[in-house]
Amino acid sequence: MSDRAQILSEVERLVSSHTLHGSESLCKLLRYLAKHAVEHPGVPVKEYQIATEVFGRQADFDPQLDSMVRVQAGRLRSKLAEYYSSEGANDATIIEVPKGSYAVAIHERANVLAGNGHLEIHHNGTAAANVAKGWVYAVIGLSLTLAVAVVLLVRSYLAHPATAGATAQASVLEPSAPIRIFWKGFATGPEEPWVIFSNAAFVGRPETGMRYFDAARDRNRPILDHYTGVGEVLAIHNLDLVFASLHQSLRVKRGSLFSLDDAKNNDLIFIGSPSENLTLREIPNTREFIFARVPTGPHAGNLEIVNTNPQPGEQKEFLPTPPLIPVVEDFAVVALVRGISPEHSELILAGNSTLGTQAAVEFVTRENYLAALLKALGVSDPSQLKPFEAVIRVRVAKGVPVESEIVALRKLKS
Repeated sequence: MSDRAQILSEVERLVSSHTLHGSESLCKLLRYLAKHAVEHPGVPVKEYQIATEVFGRQADFDPQLDSMVRVQAGRLRSKLAEYYSSEGANDATIIEVPKGSYAVAIHERANVLAGNGHLEIHHNGTAAANVAKGWVYAVIGLSLTLAVAVVLLVRSYLAHPATAGATAQASVLEPSAPIRIFWKGFATGPEEPWVIFSNAAFVGRPETGMRYFDAARDRNRPILDHYTGVGEVLAIHNLDLVFASLHQSLRVKRGSLFSLDDAKNNDLIFIGSPSENLTLREIPNTREFIFARVPTGPHAGNLEIVNTNPQPGEQKEFLPTPPLIPVVEDFAVVALVRGISPEHSELILAGNSTLGTQAAVEFVTRENYLAALLKALGVSDPSQLKPFEAVIRVRVAKGVPVESEIVALRKLKS
């Protein structure tokens, strides 16, 4: 099937199937890849092209920070496999997107794709005989490869049985109930949510020393706004893993590039406090637990979380370890609030330090912490999850958050 019209017709028949019905973004992706394959045979498609031309991402899209294209391609492969194992079980032609590329492969069911990745169909006669011979060699090669892989896997398992078992199990497990309940609203919206991570304004140079920008004395100095903390980096990684398990993708942007137009039209996940994630100062934010600078004392200049309406037994201020001392304790806010547009939500995950921010994200991406949070909120179904604000205490050991617990919680009125 080398005729362009016939190939595109096959694609249209597929996207009209029951399996892909309603998956508008996947249908759009498949049409784009098929069109590119017939118009530019042998020319690979770049991840950046797909992001900007198919999904409308902006020119600053960075595939290293945003895995959206990879996630969507994985979802498309799964849907195609589902189609050909069900309503397309008797189709003579198969459409695939082989792993490791974004090239569409179309071939007759009984034959194989040419090694060059072009659209190629084999027919009866000599070509079919060559294909059969190729299958023999392929099976032999695959068998040898599989045998070697099994030996290596067994050797690895014997050396690290617990790790091997945990890794294999993690790769097949579906997201747990707490993950599904808490993240359903963000993972099932019409658009992927934005993750906005903090990148504070600094002055100075990395090689000579940097410090936070001070408007009073640094008015004319160039600002560096492309640095962020270790906690924010690990936080984005954790979120990416959770959303991949939910078969959804994320859009990631640093705070200094974020606009209020984005805030009006999307669900948002803010990573980092308003002291560094400056956009948080301009949109709906927390009311019960707010960030402020400590004016005097051993904590002077540090961020703290102020409890605006302390309940019996609660602290009025949540202070991290004083400066110049190794951090052993921090506090962080975990809050779900309404966005600028009431139909959208904001999730704020922010610590006094980058370690607290990391812990806040871990709190909503790990099953045991989420289960405790949902229990405290009285939530057992996604429809019951309403706006809330919470403070967590974070125990830190050797620069790593190791344990967290809720120390204050507010259910907000709608």
